[in-house]
Amino acid sequence: MSDSQKQILEIKRYPESILRKKSAQVFEVTPKELKLFEDMLLTMYTFGGLGLAAPQVGNSVQIIVADIGEGAIKLINPRVVKSKGEDKLTEGCLSLPDINVEIKRPYEIIVEGLNEKGKRIEIKAKGLLARVIQHEIDHLKGRLIIDYLGLIDKMRLFKLKRRGEPERRAQCGQ
Repeated sequence: MSDSQKQILEIKRYPESILRKKSAQVFEVTPKELKLFEDMLLTMYTFGGLGLAAPQVGNSVQIIVADIGEGAIKLINPRVVKSKGEDKLTEGCLSLPDINVEIKRPYEIIVEGLNEKGKRIEIKAKGLLARVIQHEIDHLKGRLIIDYLGLIDKMRLFKLKRRGEPERRAQCGQ
C-alpha cells in the first residue's frame, strides 16, 4: 500500500462512547482490515504513541497495533493466554491526553491472535512491549487507564481537569 493511500485517523477522546464499548471480533481479514492496520500505524507514529487500538480511531473491532522501536506488531482478536511477574509503571494514552496513571500489570505475557494474513500467531512479550499490548487489549474491552484509579484519585483527577490545570500524575493503589 503506498503512502498516498494511507490516512491519519482522528483519535477519539474520552468521554466518547466508543471508548467504553466492547469491540467485535474480526472473522475475516479483508482489504478493509489491511487498510485499517496501515492507517492505525501511521496515526500512532504521527501522534507519538507506542500502541493504538481500533476503538481509539472510531472502529469497534478487535484490532491493535504496537511498536516500541523493535518493529510494528499488528494483531487481530488478541488475547493474553499466559502471564507472569509484576511491574508498575506510569502509562499515558492518546485518548486521554495529559493524564498519566501508575498501573500494575504482568511483566511477561503470551498473547495469541491473528496477524494481517489471518494466520494464528503467538507472541511472547515482556517489559514495555507486554505493557503496551495489555493497554491496547484493555481498549478492546472498553477499559481505560483511569479505570485503574480508586474513587478518590478519580475524583481528584477530574476536579483538576475541570479547573484546567496541567498534566497530573495519578497513583494507582492496586
